[in-house]
Amino acid sequence: MKQAKNSKTVILAAGGTGGHIFPAEALAEVLRARGFDPQLVTDHRFHHYNKNSNDGVLGQIPIHTIRASGISGGVVKRIASALGIVVGVVQAMRVIKRTQPIAVVGFGGYPSFPTMLGAVALGRRTLIHEQNSVLGRVNRLLANQVSAIATTYAATQKMPTDAAKKVTLTGNPVRASLAALAQIDYPELANDGLLRVLVLGGSQGASVFSDVVPAAMKLLPENLRGRIRLDQQCRAGEIEKARAAYQALGMQVDLAPFFTDVAARLAAAHVVIARAGASTVAELMVAGRPALLVPLPIATDNHQYFNAQAVEDTGAGWVVTQDAFTPESLAVRLETWLGVPQRLSESAAAMRLLGTTDAAEKLADVVLQQTHKNNHTEGQELAA
Repeated sequence: MKQAKNSKTVILAAGGTGGHIFPAEALAEVLRARGFDPQLVTDHRFHHYNKNSNDGVLGQIPIHTIRASGISGGVVKRIASALGIVVGVVQAMRVIKRTQPIAVVGFGGYPSFPTMLGAVALGRRTLIHEQNSVLGRVNRLLANQVSAIATTYAATQKMPTDAAKKVTLTGNPVRASLAALAQIDYPELANDGLLRVLVLGGSQGASVFSDVVPAAMKLLPENLRGRIRLDQQCRAGEIEKARAAYQALGMQVDLAPFFTDVAARLAAAHVVIARAGASTVAELMVAGRPALLVPLPIATDNHQYFNAQAVEDTGAGWVVTQDAFTPESLAVRLETWLGVPQRLSESAAAMRLLGTTDAAEKLADVVLQQTHKNNHTEGQELAA
């Protein structure tokens, strides 16, 4: 199946959570700026994300929702999931036939699998992007099928041997508003200054932060607690409990399920407490903000731990497992940061060295290189 002549459409396939959506959004920004027509294929979870953040490029491009799920659980559930994937492939193929894209780009997550399978079956140029230091399960299944692979890390674990020759290192794209933070200096903390702490739980929040952070603040001496300004992302059902805990301590806090102005908050932060999802880590690197990273313990192949370890190995932040993330351990770290702010400044400088500000541009280049290969192949076929 050949693409429509002069097509400008590029299909982006991504799971409906921030870790997959954010890099897709960053690529969409660049493609639009270059005169192309990006369109997103995703699942129902995207609507939760989009209702909180619909003022960016994803609020301006076509969105196609397909059926998708992982294959797990008992026999009945596995059969139902497999049938759901078949339905998703059919739905994705309809979108591809209707839109006639010059390329299809997968960012991992459930919807990426049926979309990329459909694109391969229809003979489209295909590319997958891996955000983590470990190749995700969906991308692992697709690696030998697609035309090209883009990675965030130079050494990506679990990459199939036969697929390695298709790999281009691009880094992990971040949205333009966050890439701009590379130009903003780290706000040095004075010895008696106000420590600004930003707590991010990922696009779906993290209950452990709602429990541990208020309890840690309670353990601090009142004079130190008074020097902390806290912005914290909480699950909607946990905000009032957290708010009450902070109010009892007389603390100035800003709590929300989702921050639409995360770039501004990150620019002002002295330190970030967060999960170690790929997009979060990439944004921290570009912004040059030190972080205490608490990897999600149930993340597939423990990939968040490896993302976080890459940060700690360079002195750009600290890794603590969820079991070790206690009110007592966090209180000690907060007291250290307040007492020795130079440690934060040094980690901020190390973090900034890890950032890749032009990852979205590099990824767009790889996508368009694939379309040129497609045109060259078709030209050879016509000449024959």
